Amino acid sequence: MNPQETSDLLAALMRQEELLKQLIASINKPKLGLHSKAGNCKIYCNRQHGSLWYTLNNSEPSAIGQTALTGYLKELRFENTERRKKETCKLLITVQADRTYILESGYDTHFSKCILAAIATLTPQQLYSPITLQPQPGTTDENVLFCRVWVESQLVMASYNEQTNWQEIWEQALAVTKAANEIAF
Repeated sequence: MNPQETSDLLAALMRQEELLKQLIASINKPKLGLHSKAGNCKIYCNRQHGSLWYTLNNSEPSAIGQTALTGYLKELRFENTERRKKETCKLLITVQADRTYILESGYDTHFSKCILAAIATLTPQQLYSPITLQPQPGTTDENVLFCRVWVESQLVMASYNEQTNWQEIWEQALAVTKAANEIAF
């Protein structure tokens, strides 16, 4: 490579580095002005309204067309709430992405079990990276919804059955999530 080619290559690399810096800075800035991204977005994870997951807009279900959510797992918690005039327990999964998303699922659903079992197998360091949650419909029952959990490009394989100790799984998943958020953030 001659000196002119080396000089041109260095100049191009410096321009590329500057553009990357600008891109990172723009990604990390909050949106200014009017937009619809303020506050939390609650996502209901069940197949009740003809989709895998949905939000409520003025009490009306609105299907979510996207097939996955990627972000940082911030919190797992159970909450007692009233649905259809009945007391019920829900798993709330808080994911920080372009905004805060709170996924809600019944505490004993396959969706919740898939997430808890997967997170319980991870280390806090693995949760420093974004995770991807991907709802998967059951194949034999139209009401069943599973969830695949990905860390980077790796599918987290975690099985469970009737003998699974869910108290242990829950405690481990909670401990991993808390440790990741105390250390990293």
